[in-house]
Amino acid sequence: MINDFAWPDSAQKAQHVQWKIDSVLFDRFLPQRDASGIEFRASVRPMKNHTQQLDIPTKLVSVSDYELQSSLIKAINEASPDGILVVNDQGIVVSHNHRFVEIWRVPDYRLRGTEPDSAIGARDDPLLANALERVKDEQAFLARVQELYDNPHLDDHCEIELKDGRTLERHSTMLVSDEGKNLGRVWFFRDITSQKQTEAALKELARHDPLTGMANRRYFFERANQELARTKRHSTTLSIVELDIDHFKQINDQYGHAVGDEVLKSLCIVSQRMLREADVFARIGGEEFAVLLPDTNLDGAACLAERLRKTIANRKLSLNSGEFNCTISVGVATLKSTDTSIEDCLLRADSALYRAKHNGRNRVEIET
Repeated sequence: MINDFAWPDSAQKAQHVQWKIDSVLFDRFLPQRDASGIEFRASVRPMKNHTQQLDIPTKLVSVSDYELQSSLIKAINEASPDGILVVNDQGIVVSHNHRFVEIWRVPDYRLRGTEPDSAIGARDDPLLANALERVKDEQAFLARVQELYDNPHLDDHCEIELKDGRTLERHSTMLVSDEGKNLGRVWFFRDITSQKQTEAALKELARHDPLTGMANRRYFFERANQELARTKRHSTTLSIVELDIDHFKQINDQYGHAVGDEVLKSLCIVSQRMLREADVFARIGGEEFAVLLPDTNLDGAACLAERLRKTIANRKLSLNSGEFNCTISVGVATLKSTDTSIEDCLLRADSALYRAKHNGRNRVEIET
């Protein structure tokens, strides 16, 4: 805000100007100028009276230069991919761009500022209320906003999940005058939903087998090592079931690889339905699969393995040339207190699987 002032004689106007500046953000004030077109900007300090000489230089900018700067600032503000909100130290909205309204989907009835279709000049309470209606974690959001207002020198960089499935990235920092005075806070919001979705998709590709959609070998060992640490920490049980499709090469040779792929996918669908949410079913080789069973002892794992074997053996696959079924061989092992890695347990399950194949296939063997 710039108060009225009295002009001394023309020759001394640059030294005898009384301007009182309560708060200035982004040059959002109307400049004063005389007939000569000279503008006195906000680089002066409040003076006690208009006859006291200024002790800091007044910055002089021509009308055309000011209009250029003002237009440039506005263009940058509106061209930004970020939603920008500026609030002064009294909680009054000083500036925001259209992108801010779009990102937060602010309804018209909450844009009751001094400028049309904006919140400028009003308190930021309606904007905060709108945000609280849209964020997933209202309490955490409100607590952090209050913390930033209570501690102006804090900066903020975080991600915010919205109820509509979008994710926003938020940056916020304090605005400081040349003298170090707190002028307010600027908030930047960017919609990073597409980026997060791409990251999630890439993460899924890195963890899952593209043909069957099951966990891949890498993710199996990642989860297995996590469960190994948890099992040792809490003294619980952990078992592994390893299974292999019998004579899978003959299926590919006789019916073709497309049919072989269908067999693999069918096995995964059937097996997944029989597992708990905490279990991990993974494709660790061509036709070889492993099941990680947290909180499961050897008897429980053997029981599940037998159910899997019977279900697969009794399932008919329909082809153009008729129906056929396949069988699996299964090896079961449980974690021992002497095991130093998950590979120790997996090697015993693999040994039991090899014995099942050697003993005639379509059977379950247990490694104690």
